[in-house]
Amino acid sequence: MTATSPAPFSPQEIAAEGIKPEEYAEIVRRLGRHPNKAELGMFGVMWSEHCCYKNSRPLLKQFPTTGPRILVGPGENAGVVDLGEGLQLAFKIESHNHPSAVEPFQGAATGVGGILRDIFTMGARPIALLNSLRFGSLDDPKTQRLFSGVVSGISHYGNCVGVPTVGGEVYFDTAYSGNPLVNVMALGLMETPEIVKSGASGLGNPVLYVGSTTGRDGMGGASFASAELSDESIDDRPAVQVGDPFLEKSLIEACLEAFKTGAVVAAQDMGAAGITCSTSEMAAKGGVGIELDLDKIPVRELGMVPYEYLLSESQERMLFVAHKGREQELIDIFHRWGLHAVVAGTVIAEPIVRILYQGGVAAEIPADALAENTPLYERELLTEPPEYAIKAWEWSPDTLPTCTTNGIEIQGTVKSWHDVLLTLLDTPTIASKNWVYRQYDHQVQNNTVVFPGGADAAIVRLRPLEKQGSRGAGEQGGTANAQSGVAATVDCNSRYVYLDPYEGAKAVVAEAARNLSCVGAEPLAVTDNLNFGSPEKPIGYWQLAEACRGLAEGCRELATPVTGGNVSLYNETLDAQGNPQPIYPTPVVGMVGLIPDLTKICGQGWQASGDIIYLLGSSPSSLGASEYLASIHGTVAGRPAKVDFELERRVQKVCREGIRAGWVRSAHDCAEGGLVIAVAECCLAGKLGAQIYLEATQSQRLDELLFGEGGTRIIVSVSPAQQEIWESYLQEHLGEEWQQLGTVGNIDTGLGVLTTDNHSIIQVSIEQMSDRYQHAIARRLIYLRE
Repeated sequence: MTATSPAPFSPQEIAAEGIKPEEYAEIVRRLGRHPNKAELGMFGVMWSEHCCYKNSRPLLKQFPTTGPRILVGPGENAGVVDLGEGLQLAFKIESHNHPSAVEPFQGAATGVGGILRDIFTMGARPIALLNSLRFGSLDDPKTQRLFSGVVSGISHYGNCVGVPTVGGEVYFDTAYSGNPLVNVMALGLMETPEIVKSGASGLGNPVLYVGSTTGRDGMGGASFASAELSDESIDDRPAVQVGDPFLEKSLIEACLEAFKTGAVVAAQDMGAAGITCSTSEMAAKGGVGIELDLDKIPVRELGMVPYEYLLSESQERMLFVAHKGREQELIDIFHRWGLHAVVAGTVIAEPIVRILYQGGVAAEIPADALAENTPLYERELLTEPPEYAIKAWEWSPDTLPTCTTNGIEIQGTVKSWHDVLLTLLDTPTIASKNWVYRQYDHQVQNNTVVFPGGADAAIVRLRPLEKQGSRGAGEQGGTANAQSGVAATVDCNSRYVYLDPYEGAKAVVAEAARNLSCVGAEPLAVTDNLNFGSPEKPIGYWQLAEACRGLAEGCRELATPVTGGNVSLYNETLDAQGNPQPIYPTPVVGMVGLIPDLTKICGQGWQASGDIIYLLGSSPSSLGASEYLASIHGTVAGRPAKVDFELERRVQKVCREGIRAGWVRSAHDCAEGGLVIAVAECCLAGKLGAQIYLEATQSQRLDELLFGEGGTRIIVSVSPAQQEIWESYLQEHLGEEWQQLGTVGNIDTGLGVLTTDNHSIIQVSIEQMSDRYQHAIARRLIYLRE
């Protein structure tokens, strides 16, 4: 059908594929004809935001992506960094937000499966998982169902596939009521002599389909992930994939074995957009074409048509390009692992994706048009901050009730600081996430050094599977001594980003690096997951653009290049009236760091009674954007404190060096809830009390001193025997930017907070704090008990 013929599709059919009228016109122009149904579907998924980043790509260009340790940056299945001693780490973060909102168990489970495939497709063995989760209020039964379903899905897949879930974060806020966020990060240790890339090459080389069968599950998942959620989204359950972790475990082993033969030229996971994405991306990156015959594809359902083959997102599938003549060698490996493996296509010279079906051509599209030369929207940025932000910035602490050492008046009743502390510890966002992580196997593979909840970042021992000396020089296993480790964290305070996207995003990067420094790790590199509302709305695009600017600056300041990541837009829920309700802008940062010596690390819990407590850094705290303001006063307003990167670098370095010198025995950053919550968490983690002294002044509100948040502040404890050398080191490197707070007590001491003139502000037992902190989430899960 020629380009001048009437369109064979109605405007509604075109829109159903997620294609705009002007995009359809561009498709016709590029093809010189109207597409058929299969081709329309291919363009629909590949031109979705989920696959081509058409709204965010111009903003991502400002991220720093190179550095001395960066081996693979953005553009491949995962980033890879050099850890030294012949070790290389692959890592990546991905989202599975929309599927998890519709079918939480499978949505979350297949999110885990997908990110693991990104890792082992590079030739790396997965060694750890982390997740960053967002839900609505836990008082809502719908949120409880989504929350428990997502956690069950993550634990099911991770536990079955044998990769430990070692860390993460969970936030609860009504902004996520209809649109939960499920971001999963994976780490892997390179096991192959060469990093496996995805660009196809070698004319005439066979293209192999390996792994599981293809069915109708996950149809159009990429387009589904690029649209708002509505009451009708439950009807899109077919767009949610179904995973098989046991089959994926076999796929991991078969792929790594296949890669080590040297017979694999290129490999690509079939994730979003399935066969369409893998064929077009491999062809486009290699500057060649791929011809694929759908009749060769193993199927699990009868009567499938090309459209369904091409858009299916059935899980646990891969596409390989093999060296000609060695395909049977690879097929035998996959058959031995009980997996399908067939030669389904060929690398061709013409740079197109040609799909064959029942003896004819079902689709023929230039590979570049699908994977590289996709639409790009450079949207106009607001010249002034939006009204909601300006109004929030007008907020002042002066609008709060007056507070004294006895407490603060709230709704006619004086609430003591003791009660405020216990209320905050009972807030699900701050409270222990033990209900979550106890469902995860965090010890499988036996390399988890610190268990979840024990430190500010996860720590995994770098112990190659292969024996030392079994590989050549520079290859994994050659010189590694299993005494080094990698630390990882995922972080984002989305309320900060909502109230000030630029400063909030900088704070996200700073907190991630701070968490790594608190365990003694040197921050190396970043993978990010940008979860935002619609970029087509001025406020949504302003939030996205300003957050990207802040992330880029933060990564440059802390020398942590971005190696890749994921963009998830259109995270909005249409209410019954059809009005879109966007989530808070949530740019999650996954950061990895190197620990040269695993004997020189520390957690967040106090280690011994009598140890001296110090506060590193002296950035001014703020009640603006704080958990105290939101939870105690029901107000989301103000601005997060600005990040002082010069001080941030110094404080983090002092913390790392103090740990490595053996002076610092515990370290914990001040985050949600401020200084007193941080001290309470150290007490709970170490099961020891503490007595601290704070200087109350006329110029600072007492609640700001206790619960204000902001910037560069780390709580550390040091043995009295090291006090003199430690304080001398602090004076030399931090000047006046530190203070001694008090001492660690025993379990009977509890937490005492006093003013420097000995007026008691808070006195609470470990038992009281533990009851609120440890059981806050379980107490709210009513429906699970009924």
